[in-house]
Amino acid sequence: MPARLVMAKSMKGTEHWSQRVTESSDALNLEHGVFSLKNPRDIARSLKQSAEDSTRRKSDPYRSAMSMLTFYINRAGKQLAPEQRERLEAAKDELRALYGKPRKRP
Repeated sequence: MPARLVMAKSMKGTEHWSQRVTESSDALNLEHGVFSLKNPRDIARSLKQSAEDSTRRKSDPYRSAMSMLTFYINRAGKQLAPEQRERLEAAKDELRALYGKPRKRP
C-alpha cells in the first residue's frame, strides 16, 4: 500500500498535528482562545506575555510570539475567515510595536 494511503488511514479520527501545536505548544503556554480575541492589540499582548513568561522557548520572546502567530495564520490557510485574517495580520503589527520593531513595508 502506498505510504500516502497508510498515513491517511492512520490519521483518521485523530486531530491534526498543527492543532496540537497550537493548543499545547512546547515553547509557549498560550491563553485559551487567544487567536479568536477581537482586538489585535489584545492578541499581541497575550502572545507577548506568554513568550516572556516561557522558560522553554529556544529564541527571544519577540521571535517566539511572532512565530506562533505566523504559524497559526499559515496553518489555518483558507479556513480562516477574511476578517479574522485581517485581525491576526494587524496583531503582527501590534506585536512589532510592543517590541519596538520596525513595521514591515506595505
